[in-house]
Amino acid sequence: MTRHWHILVTVFQRLFSTPVATLLTISVMGITLSLPTGLYLMLSSLDQAAGHLGADPQITLFLKVDADKDARKQIDSRLKGHSGIASYRFVGKEQALKELSASSGLSDLTAGLASNPLPDAYILLPSNSAPDALESLRDEAVQWPGIAAAELDSNWARRLDAILGLGKQLTLLVATLLGFGLAAGTGNTIRLQILTRQEEIEVSKLIGATDRFIELPFLYHGALQGLLGGLCAWAIIAASIHFLNAQVSTLASLYGSTFQLQQLGLIDSLILLGLSALLGWLGSKLAVGHFLRHFRVSQH
Repeated sequence: MTRHWHILVTVFQRLFSTPVATLLTISVMGITLSLPTGLYLMLSSLDQAAGHLGADPQITLFLKVDADKDARKQIDSRLKGHSGIASYRFVGKEQALKELSASSGLSDLTAGLASNPLPDAYILLPSNSAPDALESLRDEAVQWPGIAAAELDSNWARRLDAILGLGKQLTLLVATLLGFGLAAGTGNTIRLQILTRQEEIEVSKLIGATDRFIELPFLYHGALQGLLGGLCAWAIIAASIHFLNAQVSTLASLYGSTFQLQQLGLIDSLILLGLSALLGWLGSKLAVGHFLRHFRVSQH
């Protein structure tokens, strides 16, 4: 434990002995890490906001013309006991005609109709807005006695689901590519550290130092550098979201919404810091491993 603590203190001293270079390296890592993390947060915020949109998906059940009160009672009973329905309301044909006249400005035309062509209907608000669940509920309801047709406008739900799915795939792709780039960049930094201490390392190997003894300081250096890069990314994201939310709130208020971008939670923050330290450690491991293999070959 004493040796590990001594190595950690030494690594801190080496990092801050070149403050400008260290600051630049950590800033580059922070900006690189903040890009996929910020995209992930934006998609998460949109995904949460989608559940609170005013335009919730609805299913409209049109009753048959000859549907009587008994048929309506049976339909009411089915709707009340259905786990997939959050709420519903009955819209009589007279009310539907009034709403149509008021919303479309066709009051003169509808007033001249000899009879009301609209059927009675139920408007359902499903408890699950997933496209597959909506279509399943529609297909089930249209089979009930007394129901002539069921309409569902799930295009918006499918579009939103597809956009969020595409965004998540892009986030994963960007995060993977930038992760490899970050590990490679850390490895290059460690390689420069190795070159400045090459003679010291070679002497240590000649007197019997193990690979573990040689690589441990560099692993600490990479992991610590990655951790500091993760902290920089966290700060960039927190500041950016705080700055953007003022404008986002103004825009959302114009649509009667309180939507805001979400900050990183505790679990997400720990994952970000853990992954950044892991990428730094991995880059160091690859760089030191390559050097030690080259050294063994040169000795033979």
